[in-house]
Amino acid sequence: MSGMALIWAANVKGLKPAAKIVLIQLADFHNKETGQCNPSAQRLADECEMGRATLFRHMATLEDSGLVTRHAQGDGEGGRGTNQYELHLDITLGPSARSRDGGNGRHGVSSQNETGGNVSKKREKSPVGETGVVSNWDRNLTIEPIKERLTRERAAAEDEEAEKILAAYPPDRLRGKAECLGRVRDILDAGTEVEDLLQAVKAYATESAGFTRSKVFFSDNWLKSGRWRAYVEHITSSRETAKAKEAEVLAGLATWVTDKHPLCRHITPGQVDALLAAELVTQAQIKAAGLRS
Repeated sequence: MSGMALIWAANVKGLKPAAKIVLIQLADFHNKETGQCNPSAQRLADECEMGRATLFRHMATLEDSGLVTRHAQGDGEGGRGTNQYELHLDITLGPSARSRDGGNGRHGVSSQNETGGNVSKKREKSPVGETGVVSNWDRNLTIEPIKERLTRERAAAEDEEAEKILAAYPPDRLRGKAECLGRVRDILDAGTEVEDLLQAVKAYATESAGFTRSKVFFSDNWLKSGRWRAYVEHITSSRETAKAKEAEVLAGLATWVTDKHPLCRHITPGQVDALLAAELVTQAQIKAAGLRS
């Protein structure tokens, strides 16, 4: 673990929450002594609590923004081994992430050190002083063509996600699959989260079960007309309401703890962890309330 890398990842601005989670998890795997960062794709996906296809989609965003460079490593027998990731710790995006071709540097982002001065944007050498990445990569390490790899992996990830979402639509109302998959990809590219759109499709399927044919929407029209938006907005609103209620409950529990209220005995271990994670109470207050020895 590298504290410097975690601080850097936490301070990067302009990323969507899911992409930020991937970046922070990558930073957590960064070795400050060697500069190496090489978790397996499955390990990284597990830590981020997302599927591999979703992970690859957000990883492509990080690469496209110039924050991360992925190096493919051979297994010594002609096959592919675990990827190694180069974190560009001198990069801090502005209020919105910019593409490689849309900014000032080679990757379309401004590159500054801690004092605000410009540093080298030439990525081929990657000296330790600039990125914290060692130069003696494994002898089987290769750098794949960036644009070709991003295009291929992003397309594969989006296809897999779109297929999964469309598969949740009532099968008797599917029409124009190719068009529907394209619209799903467009919706996701516009910023809707995969899980939100998937839940929207499932909600519609449940709500419309038993409807007569004259009252249902075929998939192409449902997506084209934007009927999915109301479901996504409801899902988002419900999630925010649940978070607000959870915060309210935790605030009440925190009051019990600080007051050493007799009802503290009803606080569960999971709620204790949540209180500590939210920094609403301290370990000392938890102990004083008799919740942990």
